[in-house]
Amino acid sequence: MKIYEHLDQHDRDRIQVLLDSGTKQIDIAKVIGAHKGTISREIANRKRMNGRYEASTAEHKARIKRGNSKYQGMKIEGNPGLKKTIIEQLMENRSPDEIAGRMRKKKIKSRVNKDAIYKWLYSTYGERYSKYLCTRRKKKKQQKNLPQREMIPNRISIFERPKRGIHAEGDTFLSPREIRDAVALIGIKKEKHLLGLRIPNLKPDTMKEAVQEIISEVKIDTLTFDNGGENRYHEKFGVDTYFCDPHSPWQKGFIESSIGLIRRWFIPKGTDLRDVSQEKLDSYLKILNNKYRKSLRYQSSMELMIKRGIIKNISNKVALHPRI
Repeated sequence: MKIYEHLDQHDRDRIQVLLDSGTKQIDIAKVIGAHKGTISREIANRKRMNGRYEASTAEHKARIKRGNSKYQGMKIEGNPGLKKTIIEQLMENRSPDEIAGRMRKKKIKSRVNKDAIYKWLYSTYGERYSKYLCTRRKKKKQQKNLPQREMIPNRISIFERPKRGIHAEGDTFLSPREIRDAVALIGIKKEKHLLGLRIPNLKPDTMKEAVQEIISEVKIDTLTFDNGGENRYHEKFGVDTYFCDPHSPWQKGFIESSIGLIRRWFIPKGTDLRDVSQEKLDSYLKILNNKYRKSLRYQSSMELMIKRGIIKNISNKVALHPRI
């Protein structure tokens, strides 16, 4: 006998034939292998208006009922507590993957996976909260007419960097061309941690002082940069420095993707960085450093930095490290 199974088209065809031949419902149930109540409800609820049971009509009615029994995002929309939690996390710039992963890590009973959250956000019920998602570029932007890079004196290739140690990557992003203000950004790759400092220009002396100030607060073994002219004084940075191949930004992928994330969420391209104070920059990095990342098993980079003792001074007065 079938237990907790839906009747299919084959079952309904047999029910119609047996009914037309005068077979009783209790005997039909034995032939089909279903409970007699299932057969009784099937005939009563899915017969035509003239009282006759037809398999094609019954199958059509069953499909409509199944289609109307669920709707996109129903698990979240039907659970006010879960819905409230997800909305609060979205408003804190948590991604659906972060929210779902953290709920799973904490073994919360009433939880959903990231796909369910995305479905809810794309439905009519949750679309008003989709504005809290980080938008992504669908098509990779192609670079044309790449400028010739000046080779850094005494540069050491990234391929000579030791495998072991705490490795960091650095880069800068700029205001529009007519404005010299920029941001120097350093990311610790394994812990996914970001540190940043506003700088008034990209002169080598300015970059040297910025890097020295940033890395004074953390314990790192190496730094990796591109071949920008601002890195000419790398030998004075105070840490072993290595360089990517020309026009090869993917060799320091973490810092490149992090700059893209900052651009999408907080500081779009074309923003005058004179309007972005150090306090604002710190607040943006605080959000990113407290994201629960899948690659960190749904821990934040700040949690790992403290746990592994990489931060030298947690009560940092300069605010290079966003506070917890």
